[in-house]
Amino acid sequence: MKAVILAGGMGTRLKPYTITLPKPLVPVAGEPIMKYLLKNLKRQGVKEVFICVSHMGDLISAYFGDGSEQGIKINYSYENKPLGTVAPIKLIKDLPEDFIVINGDVLTDLSIKKLFEDHKKSGAILTVGTYQRKEKIDYGVLEFGSDKIINKFVEKPKYIFDVSMGVYIFNKKVFDYVPDNEHFGFDNLMEVLLENGEKIQAYPHDGYWMDIGRPEDYEQANIDMLEHLAKVENTAEKDAKHGLEDTFI
Repeated sequence: MKAVILAGGMGTRLKPYTITLPKPLVPVAGEPIMKYLLKNLKRQGVKEVFICVSHMGDLISAYFGDGSEQGIKINYSYENKPLGTVAPIKLIKDLPEDFIVINGDVLTDLSIKKLFEDHKKSGAILTVGTYQRKEKIDYGVLEFGSDKIINKFVEKPKYIFDVSMGVYIFNKKVFDYVPDNEHFGFDNLMEVLLENGEKIQAYPHDGYWMDIGRPEDYEQANIDMLEHLAKVENTAEKDAKHGLEDTFI
């Protein structure tokens, strides 16, 4: 398996954390979020990644280098101008027929191997990792028609949505729909694939997932990771006392 990591965004929603750092280098529990991602990909059998960089891309390449310290081969693809989330992938040469695409600011325990296997069996042109997100509206929501007569009121409702996790498996056929050297995002890709009747598959995940795009999510990710690392350390100490090999991340 080979993976493409999307790391060219400006991280506007995450300011002020991203004023001096690109989002993939923003620390979670003391380590850049992309470091966890690379470690997870390596653990699941990925041997080579391509990182699409633009905004402060030199900082990312300076930190991770060729990947030798991470134990995974890293290549970099630079944009000369903003191309969105999908168009930069088309610049990469030598991608296999099916490959992983993942946002550089995602924390998840999703099994990439199972996602990849499911995609291959499905014959889909694109498989999207999905997650049920609960969103609370902190206001009283009103419904009324053109006559301005209120017919429904809900106090601080909660809505459940199936959202994209920012983890995908692409088949190279998607590039038939991606223009050369023009801005083209994931929203554009979804629209054109649906318009042309292509098979797009969802892969629901009910484990852990966090996108650190918003300050509140970033803060929660730090809490979650610190709790996880504490549990891992405690368990590792117990295993060491019993002579068991530490197999945790």
